[in-house]
Amino acid sequence: MTDAETVISVLNPSTVMTDDEVAAMLPAMQQQVDRDFSAAWNTDADLEFVAGDQAPIPGSWWISVLDDSDQAGALGYHDVTDEGLPLGKVFAGTDKAFGLQVSVTFSHELLEILADPEINRCVFLQRDDGSGVLVAYESCDAVEADELGYEIDGVLVSDFVTPRWFMPGFPGPFDFKEHTTGPVQLLKGGYISIYEIGKGQGWQQVTADATTDLLQQTAPVAGSAARAIARPKPGSRRERRRTPRSQWERSTVRFAGPIAKRRAPTRAERLGR
Repeated sequence: MTDAETVISVLNPSTVMTDDEVAAMLPAMQQQVDRDFSAAWNTDADLEFVAGDQAPIPGSWWISVLDDSDQAGALGYHDVTDEGLPLGKVFAGTDKAFGLQVSVTFSHELLEILADPEINRCVFLQRDDGSGVLVAYESCDAVEADELGYEIDGVLVSDFVTPRWFMPGFPGPFDFKEHTTGPVQLLKGGYISIYEIGKGQGWQQVTADATTDLLQQTAPVAGSAARAIARPKPGSRRERRRTPRSQWERSTVRFAGPIAKRRAPTRAERLGR
């Protein structure tokens, strides 16, 4: 693996999806990264499915398909991989319990780990009144609803915003499927993490409603349905964003089998270079 490559090992310790079901999603995910996301965000990765008890490829990032956050903690999937590298978590059991598409969540986590692998990027927006807000550099949260996604070879994947979503004054497109009509717009079912400068509230989550305008108002807003939620979901990217990096835990997963070998074609091979 060269310095220019990012390899993501896809693991499936869940009890609610088979290895075949998880592996079947990956060609569509790879195509989304190669064809759609890399053009907008100038980043890419090679996805490698790691079967059974095999150990992940050394130096790779991980995306783990798990039942829920309790199982993640019990198995030792913590904040980063055992090498201290980015780790994404897809809670398939939770998705299924709420009638959500696991493939959309997988796509969501994949794209966000590529755009902000250390969960430390944000954009400063200054309002007309001189106040300011930091907006987390999350590429799917604002348009995360399943109904906003799109299909690739029969697999539903998440829509995503472009960097121009974070750039008031620039023309669009602001998201890949062009659902949004302007920058920093939250669509139904969407949300974003913000940090109000000078308020001492830490990172808060704002959800979409008809009056949410990050350039004009703060959160929470009296009389608005927009909600600022202080406590993030366990295992989420927002939980890690609120946690000092020095407190992040490396994963302690024990793999019984041998180290997996790379089998999928590289990006250069996929593109015929």
